[in-house]
Amino acid sequence: MDGLNWRKASYSGSGGGNCVEVASSASVVLVRDTTNRDAGLLTFSAEAWERFAASLR
Repeated sequence: MDGLNWRKASYSGSGGGNCVEVASSASVVLVRDTTNRDAGLLTFSAEAWERFAASLR
């Protein structure tokens, strides 16, 4: 996943621990663990991610 702009969640804080990062393209949103980036990714369609984010608001 080279070339993606990964962003750390604003609620992650600076103490480590429960941190996630998100990157997106036109069609998918990727989520990974900040402290273990090699552990794998969760992949969501852009539509599914928007529904998820809207449910949190």
